Amino acid sequence: MTGEHSSKQYDHELEGIRSKVLLMGGMVETQFEEAIECFRVGDTARAERVMAEDQAVNQLEVSLDDACSHLIVKRQPTANDLRTVMATIKVITDLERIGDEATKIARTAKSLHERGVVGIAHFDTIRTIARATGDLLHDALDAFARLDGKQALQLIAADEVVDHEFRTILRSTITFMMEDPRTISSALDTLWVAKAIERIGDHAKNIAEYVIYVVEGRDIRHTNVALDQTQAQAN
Repeated sequence: MTGEHSSKQYDHELEGIRSKVLLMGGMVETQFEEAIECFRVGDTARAERVMAEDQAVNQLEVSLDDACSHLIVKRQPTANDLRTVMATIKVITDLERIGDEATKIARTAKSLHERGVVGIAHFDTIRTIARATGDLLHDALDAFARLDGKQALQLIAADEVVDHEFRTILRSTITFMMEDPRTISSALDTLWVAKAIERIGDHAKNIAEYVIYVVEGRDIRHTNVALDQTQAQAN
């Protein structure tokens, strides 16, 4: 009975942590959406709210890391359960970094607005990559919530779309700056935002990889396994 009680207590504590991780995921997803909207319309007040929200995300990261550490020490989970806890810790780290990137976007949007730069023209440059990355982040969080390994596997290939879009933006922005040097400052800001978005896509892909690690016990980071399998399924 003691073992059964301990197991139920562990499950309860782990589920509490997972719920808070998903809360954190919702927070950074909103941060990203709001930051992109700031960049589109040049809303300084909204940009400041996004930056302020990052403090709450950081505090939640510290709290969750502490909860995971205590869970490991108190419950001494077995191999499979320990894998879940370790993957959760990594997801927490990636979520915090997504919040950092969203804050960078909001800060850049505020700077452009204060310098009187029209945002809409620059938003058109990052519209596609922002939409693709937003979808990738949302789906990665959904895969984590449901521990859906199949969905997570498909998301690895989706990050390739984000990376391709960033390379396209990089080439076009460099050409734009060469043709009109007066645009260099604002073009670099737009490129900085595009890079932040691309990094958010990388962190979302990491979350998908951790889901696969929990579900299948495979660490596919820095490999082409997931991409190859996704392409094979498509063919």
